[in-house]
Amino acid sequence: MYKLCYFVPGTHLEVTKQALFEAGAGKIGDYDQCAWQCQGQGQFRPLAGSDPFLGKNGELETVSEFKVELVTGDDVIAEAVAALKQAHPYEEPAYEVYRLEDF
Repeated sequence: MYKLCYFVPGTHLEVTKQALFEAGAGKIGDYDQCAWQCQGQGQFRPLAGSDPFLGKNGELETVSEFKVELVTGDDVIAEAVAALKQAHPYEEPAYEVYRLEDF
């Protein structure tokens, strides 16, 4: 099992979660569409050659974003990451993947 965490603006929060759920992520036992989320501040500066969804090249951008965490089975992690990248508005979405151990 894996934990997938990602950061997304509120405009695409539900779209990205739905894409992940359709890919099979967010299942825990007899429950599905399981996720945890919180709102915070993100920052980035688009460099030359980038095509930012938000902000302008060379200027520091601060934006309200959500951090979303959910679990995925070994059999769907690749599909889940692909679905996230497809649904996410950012050119370079920030995400983390952690392998979980069962004790």
